Amino acid sequence: PREPGEAAAVARRIDPAREPGLSPEQRRLMAQLEYAQHQRALQRRLRGRNLLLGLSIGAATLGIYGYTFYSVSQERFLDELEQEAEAARARA
Repeated sequence: PREPGEAAAVARRIDPAREPGLSPEQRRLMAQLEYAQHQRALQRRLRGRNLLLGLSIGAATLGIYGYTFYSVSQERFLDELEQEAEAARARA
């Protein structure tokens, strides 16, 4: 046991259900606080995952958009068809 006034090296975790001297209201409050801490930790973890997912979807969208413009600029078959049509009109 410690001397009075001596600080503990590590905070001691207690089980509210087994701790003597706690009223039901104190036990309920402790359970609420633990639940709130758990929810905050879960939100932090999900925020990171959502950010990563959003960046991935954005990168895929920009990649598809860029590839579409690149592939459309490479297509010359419509230009060739127009040249053949004009050549056929000139012969007629």
